[in-house]
Order: sequence, then structure tokens, then C-alpha cells
Amino acid sequence: MQKAFEKKLRLAEKHLSSTSPKLREWIAKVGHCDLSPVWDREPFESLVRAVAHQQLHGKAAESILGRMTARFPNQAFPRPQQLSRMRVPSYRKCGFSLAKTEAIRGIAKGSNAGIVPSRETANSMTDEALFEALMELRGIGKWSVEMLLIFTMGRLDVMPVDDFGVRAGLKHLAGLPEMPNKAEFAKWTDSWQPYRSVGAWYLWRLADARK
Repeated sequence: MQKAFEKKLRLAEKHLSSTSPKLREWIAKVGHCDLSPVWDREPFESLVRAVAHQQLHGKAAESILGRMTARFPNQAFPRPQQLSRMRVPSYRKCGFSLAKTEAIRGIAKGSNAGIVPSRETANSMTDEALFEALMELRGIGKWSVEMLLIFTMGRLDVMPVDDFGVRAGLKHLAGLPEMPNKAEFAKWTDSWQPYRSVGAWYLWRLADARK
């Protein structure tokens, strides 16, 4: 699956390079996009991980997730039933805020109720259908679903316009004096369709390079 996906990434790079001299120059400098979705990850786990990473540095979020998963040895990740039964003080000891605790418990209960689809079901759903279903969950906004679509489902035409790194990357690419608004995103990235996820990947790399 990854090999077929990588062929699509090469097509995406060619398309994106044709849309803007600045983007073409940056792609040439960075090299190939190495986006590698976690093909065997369930949407439930992806959403829990996305909540953990909200407004936190990646290492801090992974440390908190590590404390949580350590409570359930001999398995790669807790099951929805386990997280729905886990008490609030236990989440708090792991390092989750109360808001994130309630969001994760809601994801677990939503998974038990069938609101969060299985990987197999999600594969057959459109981006729009996944947004509609998952944003009903408490604490799950557009960004969390976008991260699921890009890094788990491997959807190639997602542009997370509210992501700080993506916004910072476009600011640098376009030479804007301030963070871009949605109209400026449309101006610069509508032509990147149907490969906006790959464009976002390059914007993240640009934001990292300018830190």
C-alpha cells in the first residue's frame, strides 16, 4: 500500500511544483515528501492521539500517552472499553487536562456506540462524511479530523488552515507580513488540489526550517 501511495506523492510533487515558482524552489530544496500514514491504525486511536497532541509539544504529548498506555500492559494501545471505564483521576495522573480527559472518554464512548467508525468502514467514507460523524464528539474539532485524514487515512487533499505550522509555512512561502487568513489560503492553495495534504507537509517543513 505504501509503495502505491509513494507513487501518488511523486505525482503530487510534480503538480505542486507547477503551481508556483516559490513552491517549486522549496520542493527542490527539501526533496521528496516522505509522508507515511499509519495504515493499520484505527480511527479511535488516531483521535485519542490527536487530542493528546492538542496545544502541546510532540514529546510532551507522547510522554503523557506513554503513561496512559503503560496502565494497559501487553497491548499496543488501550481499547475503547478500557478508556471509557478509566476514572478521571487516573487520566489526570497521566497528565491529561480535564478537558482532554472528557474528550478522550467521549471518543471511547463514541467508539463503543459506533459513532467512531472502524478502519474498514472509514476507508469507504468520504472526507465530508468523516467530518460530519466525528465532529459530533465532544472535544473533536476540524483540526483533529484533519490529522486523522492525513496521517492515518492517507487522504491527499486536506488543507488544515487552522494549524499553526501550516499557517506559519504559508506566511514564509508567500512573504506575507502576518499570518494568512482563509482568503489568502484559498488564493495560494486552491490550485494545489487534489494534493493539498502534500502541500501542507511542505509548509510544515518550511515552518520548521524558519524556527
